[in-house]
Amino acid sequence: MDRAVAVPVHKLLESPTSRAIQIHDWTVTVSTNPISNAQDCDDLHRALGFPLPEMTFGSNFLSLEHGPSKWKYDFSTADALHGVKNGELGPGDGGVKVGYADAWLRSRTNPSSSLPMPKTVPTKPYDWTYTTTYAGHPGIWTPPEIDDGGSEAGSRPTTPIVEDPPQPWSWVPADADNPAHVIPLAELTRPDPILFYAEVPLFEDELHDNGSSHLLVRVRVMPTCIFILARFTLRVDGVLFRTHDTRMYHSFASSPPLIVRETSGWEAPYDRVKGALPRRDDLTPLTDATFIAKVLTGMPRQASQVDGANTGWRGLGTKVEVAVLR
Repeated sequence: MDRAVAVPVHKLLESPTSRAIQIHDWTVTVSTNPISNAQDCDDLHRALGFPLPEMTFGSNFLSLEHGPSKWKYDFSTADALHGVKNGELGPGDGGVKVGYADAWLRSRTNPSSSLPMPKTVPTKPYDWTYTTTYAGHPGIWTPPEIDDGGSEAGSRPTTPIVEDPPQPWSWVPADADNPAHVIPLAELTRPDPILFYAEVPLFEDELHDNGSSHLLVRVRVMPTCIFILARFTLRVDGVLFRTHDTRMYHSFASSPPLIVRETSGWEAPYDRVKGALPRRDDLTPLTDATFIAKVLTGMPRQASQVDGANTGWRGLGTKVEVAVLR
């Protein structure tokens, strides 16, 4: 018999541009909008200094707020793209070349080539795969507006109450011997009611038909907890697969409130992941981020989190941290 789970009091909110849930002392807000328009893309391009992904959802975000401690944590497109290397790639950046890049370059630089390299204006280098280890960032807490109960539609909103500045907090390494410092997979896989769910795409690019790069944030609020998964997935055809996950978990039963954050990176050569296909004649799973993550995380740690695809990417490995909100 399934265990009965009491559903706590909560409130669902919705506006033309966002959805939110208020539960216990928490507010989770998401905004999912169409791809950014030309003007917004131009503005973000200037701020970043490199070309944007083909599909940039510049207005999308996820925000997690805790009222009593004034703690706020956000995931947003612009901040995620700020994590992409702008400039020459160096050790640790995990630079990637497409499988035929060297041969293509030799064919254009050979003096006897019938298709020599055209003379072009040098462009500023950047990581064309849009690899990022972005794990969210602290937000600026803003107090809610006070409803006096007598305002009418169209009336001037009330002035927010000026609150004390947020209390200091920081991420610290998790204690491996403390069961509260681990994300409980058993709880997350129980068939508990889902009170709030959202998928927030931040960006996606087809890498000039050489693969795919995308970052998607998911949030799930259940009667007992909040769970967030931000997943970056990279496929470079013929070269490698790469995944970077950020998982955040909060149990409503924790006191003082505790946030667990786990960041993990994996990569492997393309052919090794391809070899895990259920059917050799069906490559469709290679475009599925869930399948890619399952294969990478199922490999021995030495293979996918130490050796990887021999790029030296600093994102490999797993780190677990906690934050206590007082």
